[in-house]
Amino acid sequence: SWTVLSAVRESFAVAKRLHQIPCSNCQFFTGDYRLKCTVHPSVANSEAAINCMDFCEKNNYMTRV
Repeated sequence: SWTVLSAVRESFAVAKRLHQIPCSNCQFFTGDYRLKCTVHPSVANSEAAINCMDFCEKNNYMTRV
């Protein structure tokens, strides 16, 4: 019982941390698995990208045009 509760708690902590990765909402994110980010390709979609200084939110209007 204790290990199950501990595993569930750890899973929620990991999920919360991973949901902080901003890459998919950044204008520099390409979505291409070969070059995920044009600015920091080595850390794109990883925990290292959580506090990315170059994050620039996508302008949804421009992506639809």
